[in-house]
Amino acid sequence: MQELFTVTGMILKAEPFGEYDRRVVMLTKERGKIAAFAKGARKQGSRLLAATNPFCFGEFKLFAGRTSYTISEAVISNYFEGLRGDYEGACYGMYFNELADYYTRENNDEREVLKLLYQSLRGLMHTGLDNRLVRYIFEIKALVIAGEYPGIPEGSAYQESTLYTLEFIRISPVEKLYTFTVSDAVLSQLKEIADSFRHRFIDRKMKSLQILNEITEIPC
Repeated sequence: MQELFTVTGMILKAEPFGEYDRRVVMLTKERGKIAAFAKGARKQGSRLLAATNPFCFGEFKLFAGRTSYTISEAVISNYFEGLRGDYEGACYGMYFNELADYYTRENNDEREVLKLLYQSLRGLMHTGLDNRLVRYIFEIKALVIAGEYPGIPEGSAYQESTLYTLEFIRISPVEKLYTFTVSDAVLSQLKEIADSFRHRFIDRKMKSLQILNEITEIPC
């Protein structure tokens, strides 16, 4: 008999499978990144129809098969509905999901990435924060968590405020990251730094980033 167990996590991406099913990738607190099938999730009236969309965060009851997981039930605590009505915000969120997918692995301890993703999506819904700032914080902190943060780039003159911001991002717990704003000059320097890190450490193009850059007219 298959064992039923519960994980807490977020849906990173979902795709159709078969006639009515979905295959999802989720980032979980207990088992890192996993793929799972939601049978009948695309049928109208399915209790998994809304619960297996990207950004859904909550508890998922799973069966473990020989080679895959199957979602039995889901109790969603945050759908991040605010992003569903905000096309630009949703594009930022999909980019964060794709980066989280890139950095994480199954059976790894990915709790810090999950927390970063959750708090970053909340940051996108904060009316007092610039989405670009949320993005650069996410990109830099993801490198810190992955153990790849190289420190302050050499050979460039950055404002003291920029250097302070970088250090704050590096040392602060995830819950404290989205508690400040910066000047346009500092934001521009953070973009330069985050872009240089991305080109240096990420070995593939992100489809969601290409879409994001098109709609925001931010060059890669």
